[in-house]
This record gives sequence, C-alpha cells and structure tokens, in this order.
Amino acid sequence: MAKWYDYPQYFDMLFRDETPVEVEFFEAAFKRFAGRKVKRLLEPGCGSGRLVVAMANRGYDVTGIDLSEAMLRYTERKLKRRGLNATCVLGDMTAIEAEQPFDAAFCTYNTFRHLLTEKDAVTHLQTLGDAIAPGGLYILGMHLVPEEEYEAVVERFTIRHAGTELKTTISVPETDLKKRLETLRVKLTAKRRSGEKIKIESEFPLRLYTPTQLKRLFKKVSDRWELAESYDFAYDIDDPLPFDKELLEGLFILRRK
Repeated sequence: MAKWYDYPQYFDMLFRDETPVEVEFFEAAFKRFAGRKVKRLLEPGCGSGRLVVAMANRGYDVTGIDLSEAMLRYTERKLKRRGLNATCVLGDMTAIEAEQPFDAAFCTYNTFRHLLTEKDAVTHLQTLGDAIAPGGLYILGMHLVPEEEYEAVVERFTIRHAGTELKTTISVPETDLKKRLETLRVKLTAKRRSGEKIKIESEFPLRLYTPTQLKRLFKKVSDRWELAESYDFAYDIDDPLPFDKELLEGLFILRRK
C-alpha cells in the first residue's frame, strides 16, 4: 500500500479544481486588505505546489516550504515544464526565515493543523510574523469543529482528469477532544488509462480547533497580527462572515501590524 505524499500527482489532482477560485480570492484580498503592494509571496506547507505554480504564473515572486522532498521535486518539475520560476525550500513551518520580508503568505485546506501543539502553532505565527512586512497578509484556511459534541463525516468522491480516475475516501477513525487531536485517514484508488491501479492509504494526526480555541490562539499573537476579516470556503471576497461559533469552514485574513 503506497503513501499519499509519495504520489504528489494525485495529491495535486485532488485539489486542482479549487486552485482558480483560491487564486482569484488571494488577489482580491491583496487589493482590499493589504497595507502594501504585494509581490513576494510565501506558502508554508506548499505540498504539491499547485498554488506556488499558479501564483508564479501570475507574476509573483513565490517561495514554497515543505517537509516532503517528493512534493518539492514535483513542484520544481511543474515549474520547469511551464517555464516559471519559484523557490522551493525543504523546511519546517515553525522555523521560517527570510532574508527579505514577504508581502503575503497563504496556508489553506488544513495544512496549519499539522502543527500538533499550541506551542508549535504560536511559534509558527510568530516566526511568520517576523518574515512578513508590516501591512502584509496571512490568508489562513482550516476546518473548525463545533463547540458541542459532533460526529465526524465520511467523504467519498471521484475525480477524473487526463485519463486517470481517482476515487477517494476521507474519514476520521479516531478523535481525542481532550488532547485536541484527530486521526485523518485518506484512501485513494488511482486507475490509469492503461488499466493499472494504484492503491494509496495514509493516516496522520491533525490538531482540532473550535472557533473559541482559534480566537484564543490569535489573541496570543496579537502583538504581530490583527484579524482583518473572516470568510468561508466559498471564497467570495464580497461575502465576509462573522467569526462566531457557526463558522466551521474558516478562511481568515490576518494582517501584520
């Protein structure tokens, strides 16, 4: 059984349909909320580099950081095929350094939740704050959990692209509310045009946040960041939503003080 992160092309395929709306939202947010011109971008936890490539294609100076060499090499190959330039760095989200400040950063679809402790989450936001110029933005997206008891949902969907069919099941076999951790299980079956099948299964822990817990985290780094606005995964720049207990698909615009 293969591991998800060893097949960046399927990781990329799973989220590719979201890329255009995310890119459009990013640029609208830069114009509306940034206190400076946005040129230099950073994506911590860039994965397969779909957003690094998309923003480089828009003319931005982009740096992507990830712990997976396979993901970074895949990103570099995509950049080369398209004749684009971006910087790919093997590194940790809690140890971000910048020779020159970035104007904005983005981290969507729960990547932030790979930081499993409060200490790591705070350190990430602090070090990122040191790497972002005043007036710059951090666009942060993640699923939140309800304040009351809940039952995790199993997601199943099929994606087809370029002769490959990808069947995916995402489930949460284990949740520990006291430790604020859940185990995410991803099962994929990729069927290629040739008929070859590849089965992939991965499990990894993610940190849990209720809206209240995330507000408390933001307060701990309020010396560096202010919440400019909050949205959901509809990515509609003209439809902000209150950051309350009902916001469970959170997309937050943090601005560097």
